[in-house]
Amino acid sequence: MDPMISLGQKNTLAEYMILSGADNRPPMLDKDLYDSWKSRMELYMQNREHGRMILESVEHGPLIWPTVEDNGVIRTKKYAELSAAEKIQADCDMKATNIILQGLPADIYSLVNHHRVAKDLWERVQLLMQGTSLTKQERECKLYDAFDKFTHIKGESLHTYYLRFTHEHLQDENEAISS
Repeated sequence: MDPMISLGQKNTLAEYMILSGADNRPPMLDKDLYDSWKSRMELYMQNREHGRMILESVEHGPLIWPTVEDNGVIRTKKYAELSAAEKIQADCDMKATNIILQGLPADIYSLVNHHRVAKDLWERVQLLMQGTSLTKQERECKLYDAFDKFTHIKGESLHTYYLRFTHEHLQDENEAISS
């Protein structure tokens, strides 16, 4: 996209948002770039109102709601009974969870959306992505091993060699998935 978007032409909503400097959506997770997404999410959270409190919720967990004794019974305070600072922290806990969920693609969201605490959600996504990157590393190693063992047939063109390698490798991968 051209960095200089002119206002004279018909622009998309996204282009108008870029022009106005809107950043009302957290960054979307790209499974191959988890570390980058994590740092961009942390910056996004810090850039929100009460950003430090939102990030604290992600890193250390939510507010532990205070209790009060009511007619000899100890109970958790209701939201209306919290102090102003506690209300802000409770709101930041909810914002943290929402920010993380909004930054997830549908397949990852469906695996973690039952978590309501931002810290648990953050850690679960991290575990999922670490597993993905290991799986990717393992796939790359298997591909290199297969390539090392794959031999050239005399008189075969490079293009035919590539097609044969790709076809056989995909067959091996499909067999491994089936079993």
